[in-house]
Amino acid sequence: MATSSDLPPLNRQFVAHFGEMGSKWGINRTVGQIYALIFLSERALNADEIAELLEFSRSNVSMGLKELQAWRLVHLRHHPGDRREYFEAPSDVWEIFRVLAEERRRREIEPTLSMLRNALLESPTSDAERHAQERMREMHDLIDRLMKWFDDVQRLAPETAMKLMGMGATVTKVLTLKDRITGGAASKKKAAE
Repeated sequence: MATSSDLPPLNRQFVAHFGEMGSKWGINRTVGQIYALIFLSERALNADEIAELLEFSRSNVSMGLKELQAWRLVHLRHHPGDRREYFEAPSDVWEIFRVLAEERRRREIEPTLSMLRNALLESPTSDAERHAQERMREMHDLIDRLMKWFDDVQRLAPETAMKLMGMGATVTKVLTLKDRITGGAASKKKAAE
């Protein structure tokens, strides 16, 4: 019977870290550890193997796997002649990032944008509501712009997206230089006052 002591120390460290980070990411510790184990595995694992390696109950593993499937972070595989289900993580980390981002957007960002859109359709009846609605409009516009930018990035080939991310500091320098030349930063500052 395999146990967590059968995992190499580096793997155990990664699995433990993902368990601790799970609560910060909105999943429980068990689900984080299950995902980390599957992500690092060289082959697809079945629920019994996961339960043994992590020393979790089979029912906790089953619930965790269902949650990971709902998030589309693991794929179900079958082996010929074996009735058990095997699970593996996508091999491409960019694809994992995309799936996570899409799921977070669907579960967290879209409901917020929908609420903001509805609030902006309301007719304010007081100065306090007008002020609140203006603040909501600012939030809506920022989130909407970020989502449009994110959609553009999602359409890029992974190699192109990685190059774009690597250009972060360079783009900032170019925009700062442009603002100096055109006086863009000064006009923004005046508009804010």
